[in-house]
Amino acid sequence: MALATRTDRRPSMTRTLWDSSVGKKTIMAVSGLIMLGYLVAHMVGNLKIFFGPDEYNRYGHWLRTMGDPVLHYSWGLWLVRVVLVAAVVLHAVSAYQLSRRDIKARPAKYVHKKPRASYATRTMRWGGVILALFILWHLLDLTTGTVHSGGFQEGHPYQNVVDTFSTWYGNVIYIVAMLAMGLHVQHGFWSAAQTLGVGSAARDRVLKTLATLLAVVLTAGFVSVPVAVMTGLVS
Repeated sequence: MALATRTDRRPSMTRTLWDSSVGKKTIMAVSGLIMLGYLVAHMVGNLKIFFGPDEYNRYGHWLRTMGDPVLHYSWGLWLVRVVLVAAVVLHAVSAYQLSRRDIKARPAKYVHKKPRASYATRTMRWGGVILALFILWHLLDLTTGTVHSGGFQEGHPYQNVVDTFSTWYGNVIYIVAMLAMGLHVQHGFWSAAQTLGVGSAARDRVLKTLATLLAVVLTAGFVSVPVAVMTGLVS
């Protein structure tokens, strides 16, 4: 009996999942929920700024000692970062490939004028681009201090946040990104529920209400920080 060649082997389950449209949508849903969990935790942490610089700086220090004494300094934070980066990359790549696959599946020519993409589709597409650019800027601003205004101070997150939101462009970039995030969460949460089989005709209204509530709470929570700095509530 002839030995099976490499091309005769059946693809792995992981490869089959990745190659299928259903698999990519599932990956998008799971990675999206991971990012949503991070956003909720991050928003709660951000709100500590209203309790003063000592409380907020203590929170920033805890992020680096998370998991102590089992984990070394910053290992817990880096573990979170690795998981989050993996989720962002998988989410973005899956979205891009699904978009390209959808374009290729369309007829080359249309007899009638091509229908415009839905509002939700356009929002998700451009919202994703805006958020990707914001993440890059946010890291360069408050993590590495590369584009930070006012002199970046390692270990003093409170002052760094106040410096950022003391500039008009820092506020504009952040607020626009948070509005895009809210719209992304609103549609993405409901889509994830449908993909993972949680959605149904009976639950549709509840899921959409929950998606809207999540989007509003997250947007308001994040935007409250630059607004507080602008109004002098946090200084």
